[in-house]
Amino acid sequence: MEFKPPKLLVVDDEPFNLEIIAAYLEQVGCELVTANDGLEAWGLLEEAPDQEFDTLILDRMMPGMDGLTLLQKVKADARYRYLPVIMQTAAASQEQVMEGIRNGAYYYLTKPFDGDMLATIVRAALSDGAGWRQLVLEAQRQEASLDLLVEGVFRFRTLAQARLLARSLSGPCADGDSAALGLMELLVNAVEHGNLGISTRQKSALLRRGAWEDEVETRLTLPENAGKVAEIRVRREADRVHFHLRDGGTGFDWRAFERFDPARAFEPNGRGIALAKQLSFPDIEYLGPGNEVRFSAVARVHLD
Repeated sequence: MEFKPPKLLVVDDEPFNLEIIAAYLEQVGCELVTANDGLEAWGLLEEAPDQEFDTLILDRMMPGMDGLTLLQKVKADARYRYLPVIMQTAAASQEQVMEGIRNGAYYYLTKPFDGDMLATIVRAALSDGAGWRQLVLEAQRQEASLDLLVEGVFRFRTLAQARLLARSLSGPCADGDSAALGLMELLVNAVEHGNLGISTRQKSALLRRGAWEDEVETRLTLPENAGKVAEIRVRREADRVHFHLRDGGTGFDWRAFERFDPARAFEPNGRGIALAKQLSFPDIEYLGPGNEVRFSAVARVHLD
């Protein structure tokens, strides 16, 4: 199969900034489409076929249609619900960052750009976006696989098993796409942070070096991790699906991650739990030291 480079739509009213971004992203191997303002960008998005763009890099302050308005239009369009958006701004107050996060921009860059940080954030957004799209596609194919589930217990150790479970267990949920994404974030967190003890700071450093999954595989082989498993219990009622997830770790300060800290918008990771709560499971509840979590979703209606 012929390699298709990731395609980014970059929106900025300053040509010099577009040139800088293009120069930096050559090292990532991206194809860039540029727009000088929000109206031009929205026209390109409206006319684009599905899955045309892999990431949107958006300047916040622009004449005409500003970045926030464009962001709101993009996220209101079902085609772009899971399109990663990187907001770039020279003014990055906590209030502005939170406003962007609430509207669906989960990655941030500040001007002037740091080339390595730009490449790292773009790689993270591309990786997350590709994972989300693949997960949604596979979840849609499997949505009826557990339709008859009443109650079950599932144990897993690896990232591949976590992703497989996320796809399968989203089937009984009314919004299977959203549930699959939230489950993936929480189940992967149980493996990497819970069972294997990879801290948020360590993962950030690993992502910058492109070594995160290799480190996960290495730690899975260590004797101290040989017996560690994570477990998720699922119980379906008439109108809800209940989940209870427990990992083999010692817990963590979940309060620091339940809400999206604006400072983490500038990092390549650390947003999974907040995304799961905001997009998928608003009732997330951590128990004890943080190695157990309960959450639920509206159940899909049986079609007899």
